[in-house]
Formats: sequence, C-alpha cells, structure tokens
Amino acid sequence: MQPSGHISWFAEIGLGDRPRVGGKGGSLGELQRAGIVVPPGFVVRTGAFERFLQEIERTAAVRARVEALEPDDLPGIQACSRDLRRRIEVAPLPADVAADIGSAHARLAGDARIPVAVRSSATTEDAADASFAGLQDTYLWVLTAADALDRVRSCWASLYSVESISYRRARRLPEAAVAMAVVIQSMVNARSAGVMFTRSPTSGDRSVITIESAWGLGSAVVGGEVTPDRWVIGKVTGEISVRTISDKAIEHVPAATGGVEEVKVAEERRGLASMSDAELQELRMIGRRIERHYGSAQDVEWAVDRSGELLVLQSRPETVWSAKDAAPVARPAENPLAHVMSVFGGRR
Repeated sequence: MQPSGHISWFAEIGLGDRPRVGGKGGSLGELQRAGIVVPPGFVVRTGAFERFLQEIERTAAVRARVEALEPDDLPGIQACSRDLRRRIEVAPLPADVAADIGSAHARLAGDARIPVAVRSSATTEDAADASFAGLQDTYLWVLTAADALDRVRSCWASLYSVESISYRRARRLPEAAVAMAVVIQSMVNARSAGVMFTRSPTSGDRSVITIESAWGLGSAVVGGEVTPDRWVIGKVTGEISVRTISDKAIEHVPAATGGVEEVKVAEERRGLASMSDAELQELRMIGRRIERHYGSAQDVEWAVDRSGELLVLQSRPETVWSAKDAAPVARPAENPLAHVMSVFGGRR
C-alpha cells in the first residue's frame, strides 16, 4: 500500500519542511542530509494531525475553544486542557492514518521489533520567535506498533497541555497556525549520552564547545536528574580547558516492559568519566560540522551506543546568547540637531 502523504522518512525532508514535519522532524532530516549520523526514523506529518483533529471537531470545537481562553484564566485553561487531552487520547485514529503509521513502523522496526522513541514535533518548535521545545511529550523505549500508535495520540494531546496552551495564549498565537507532527525513530541503547553546546552556555564564548555527559540514556541529563560530567573544549584547537567529572549516582536505562527506569550506578563507575578523550574529540568535530551547516550556534543532544557509535539525536538553535546579541545595547541617541531645527523652524 502506498503512503497517502501522512509519512515522511528523514532522507526526504529538511528544515524547509517544518510546516509539515515540525521543528524536530525538519532538523533530523536536515542533519541526515548533512551527513550526520542520526538514528533512522520517519515523521508522522501534520496532515495526519489535521485529519484527526477534523474528526474530533465534528462533535465539539478544539481550536476555537482554545482561542477563546484569556491568558490569565488558569482555571479555564486547566479545565480546557483536561477535556481536550482526554478526548484526543481516546478518539480512534482515521483508518488510513493508522495504516500508514503501522506500515512505516513495520519497515523501521522489522522482524527484530526494534524499540522506538516517539517524539512530539510542533510546527513552531525551535522557531526564532517562539520555541515550543520541552512543552510537548516524548516517549522512550516504545516496544510495539500498537503502543506507538497510542503514543502518537499522546503526543498530539500534549499540544493541549496547560503549559503549551498557556504559552500560546500569552503570545496570542493563532491556533490554525499550530499543528503537531510526530517523530518515530529507532532507540539508541546508550552507554553514555548528553548535550553539546557549540557556544558556551555560561559566557557566550563562541571559541569553545561545552559537552555534558552521564551514563545511560540522555533523559537523565536533559531532565536534570543527574549532575553530568562537563568538559570545555577549544572549538578549533581541541584543547580541553575544563574537565569536571561528577559523582553520577543514577542512570536511566530501558525497562523490560517498555519505557525507562532509573537505576543506581555501580559504585566503581560513579566517579569515572562517561566519555573518553577520543570520543570528546569526535563529538567536537561533529559539533563543528553541525554549526557550519546551520551557520549558527547549536544545542545538540547525542548518545554513544553500547558498540561505541556516536549518534546525534537532535540539534536546535542556541537562543539565549543569540537573543542577547540581537538586542540593542542602548537606545539610539536622538538627532542632536532636532531641537535646533524645531526652534528655528518655529521662527519662520
């Protein structure tokens, strides 16, 4: 059966496809085009979300209800969020959408039933003027096609979380411009994982790369549940100027029944560096390639699998220091001749 436009593989898309595949999906496709190794996968396009929402709205409005909310009406937002999330999570998927996702999942997972990550990818995610990053859901170590279909609906439902609705209403974003794609990609059984900043997150220094890493899946680092190891490395020279190895008491690992569980790190591994110097240098070079490709500083999520292969899970534009660079340092001085001209102009 041929896809009906609901599925795109990473090799088929790039950043220019963000309206159809969301920020995360577009970035993963762009990375693969640039020759960066990412876990294989596909995107459930926004058209599938639109089809699903169309069916939901046959019984009651969704977008109009959200747009009617006032930004400071927290009880109203909470009630709306509860109702919309419940409706989305129990509603059946359109048959053609479910068939397309099931077919693509079978192609990705194969007979080995490879676990997948199911990740929200909002259309306005990682945009320069509005970032939805972190406001929607991600599900790790999803084991079956049926579970993946359920998690797609959960990702769509997370577009109507209290935090996400509040964010949009505070900025008066039109609901018609907001849609949700969903990334489904092979899981990395990570030995180590973390984040890389191609511009110092503390000083804004463009000449260094900062890498943070811990044992296991990167969710422990991203979620702030472990103090990661940290290195500051010269972007060009590769000199490691800061080397901080932390006591990593816990790590996130795959749970046998799906999902992720937190376990204690063995005593002898807690104080060991989670990355070798050779791996750090490989990651530095990848960071430089990604930054060159995008033409701007990036925040990169990555993982090293149990075989030692380094893979990139996500890259998004650095926003904190970029916003400071873009802001005017001081208010422009008024034309010093303006007062003189007004005085003499009034004497004519």
